[in-house]
Amino acid sequence: MNKLGKKNDWWAYLFILPMMVLSFALIYYCIIYTIGTSFTDWNGMSKDMNFVGLKNYSKMLNDKTFWTAVFNNIVFFFGTVFVQAAVGFFLALLLKNRLPGSNLFKAIYFMPIAMATSITTAIFKIIMDPTNGTLNVFLRAVGLDFMAVSWLGDKRYALLAVIIVNIFQWMGFSMITYYAGLMGLPDDVYEAAKIDGAGFWRTTFSITLPMLKGTSNVLIILGIVGSLKTFDIVKLLTAGGPGRSTTVLNTYLYEKAFKDFNAGGAASIGVAILIIAVAMSFLQIRLAKED
Repeated sequence: MNKLGKKNDWWAYLFILPMMVLSFALIYYCIIYTIGTSFTDWNGMSKDMNFVGLKNYSKMLNDKTFWTAVFNNIVFFFGTVFVQAAVGFFLALLLKNRLPGSNLFKAIYFMPIAMATSITTAIFKIIMDPTNGTLNVFLRAVGLDFMAVSWLGDKRYALLAVIIVNIFQWMGFSMITYYAGLMGLPDDVYEAAKIDGAGFWRTTFSITLPMLKGTSNVLIILGIVGSLKTFDIVKLLTAGGPGRSTTVLNTYLYEKAFKDFNAGGAASIGVAILIIAVAMSFLQIRLAKED
């Protein structure tokens, strides 16, 4: 019996071997190569690559723009992840009631995820145009002229505008994830709560949310990783400007690599992003286990 079990184990390893080789070639080799590059002065173009020790990391830690990008990433994370999750949760609660047309609304809310980021950002650039954009035209029409600002051109509002676009694009994902979780909850718990006289809000915050804690943790971990990967939406909407008001770590990494031709410096930022993502993910998993 044991021999048969060991033989089956070897077959299992053989089946996963191609994926392990592929993962190492496409992911882990690139990570190791990036870490190695972060200790060099490579410009990304020539064959010259000299070892410079921790020089790139020292420059990065003393770089004011790097810390601005870190701050913007933190604001972007708190501004998007929790709002997206909250909006997605309440949309899922509404759609769970199977109101007329709920399937149509599910498709409408989920549609932004299926759209390319270039299309979404192009639409919002038109909507947020300071002169003829629909948003400012509407605000002026209802007497809120003071709110009709240059959403993407003013450094006071640009990051908020990027956050709003990101929430619009990804709230459908939170909604579908919560909706799938809600479908798996037992009905008898809700029936018991109804008999005890629990209302909508009491049921939501005392029963539904605690039972969906695992779903919330998954969304937060994905949000941490997603916010650190943010690049296209910022690049297409504001290119990191005006000034440095919307520069995030990935757009700054791009500038270092392809504008400054400093591949070593860009690699050190990439390693910093990796460390932050791993540390934040482990912290979230640890906190979830303690709860």
